[in-house]
Amino acid sequence: MTISIVEESSEKRADQHLDLNRISLAKQVKTAMDIYFQDMEGHTPTELYRMVINEVEKPLLESVMKQVRGNQSRAAEMLGLNRSTLRKKLQLHNL
Repeated sequence: MTISIVEESSEKRADQHLDLNRISLAKQVKTAMDIYFQDMEGHTPTELYRMVINEVEKPLLESVMKQVRGNQSRAAEMLGLNRSTLRKKLQLHNL
């Protein structure tokens, strides 16, 4: 009986862990930006848009390229980019 309780408990923890991972990307970005501005302690950042795009674009490209097993044509289609734009972005991020 103790075993089933432990199993049930670990299943609940796994479900809770999955729920935490399902926070929307928008909420994650907002939280990260709130923390960033707090850390800036009133200083004004510069080139913030470029910084955020660079931070997001590389892991996006890495994830998509992994998903399509390196097939640039499929990745470009998935991302809504033409292949030459994708290749430039991959080169830019050393991927």
